[in-house]
Amino acid sequence: MRFLFVWFVKITGWIPHIFAFRKRIYYEDKSVQSRHIKGAAIIMSNHHRLLDFPLIMYVFFTRTVHCLVAELMYRKNFFITLTLNGLGAIRVDRDSHDFSFVARSCEVLRKGGVIGIFPESKLPERDGLGLMPFKPSVAYIALLSGAPIIPIYINGLYFKPGRPSRIMIGTPIDVQSMYDDSLDQKQNLDNITQKLKEKVEHLKNELEERLAQKA
Repeated sequence: MRFLFVWFVKITGWIPHIFAFRKRIYYEDKSVQSRHIKGAAIIMSNHHRLLDFPLIMYVFFTRTVHCLVAELMYRKNFFITLTLNGLGAIRVDRDSHDFSFVARSCEVLRKGGVIGIFPESKLPERDGLGLMPFKPSVAYIALLSGAPIIPIYINGLYFKPGRPSRIMIGTPIDVQSMYDDSLDQKQNLDNITQKLKEKVEHLKNELEERLAQKA
């Protein structure tokens, strides 16, 4: 049933999504990672707008992306909650000590699915201030599941005539290979999380350099 709902949303929203995003997709190395994802994977992205989730859904059109979504969205109204549940979103209660989202994420990955995570965990107060600190959840889930992380950078331009949404897709990251046995778990999570943030920053800089070369 969920499969049919996801595809209903994708198909009926195809034309509106063209006008909203006008997306342009770039690749760090397309021969290594394109828009087509095989097997389990974690899509890790910076966060600009609430529309980042549907944009990711259309970038990786052939897969159902189970995005981690904050509890705030579920409190808006019944229709939004119903839609998020239908799309397979995973609720995250940021103000509680409920970490069931980790188990749910690992279960999706164990079955060969794809999850989407915004490690900044909230929207920026203002644009142009750079990436906010990343939460360690993405590193923790990757370590537990063994799934690769596909980093992406989104420029967050929506509904801008003549200024399309631009997405840079990076090459997969094997987080388990980054684990240092000489450190404890917290130190490893902190180090890996910082490296993941630096990777998204690298994709941002790479995208800006390519655009500057075309100017």
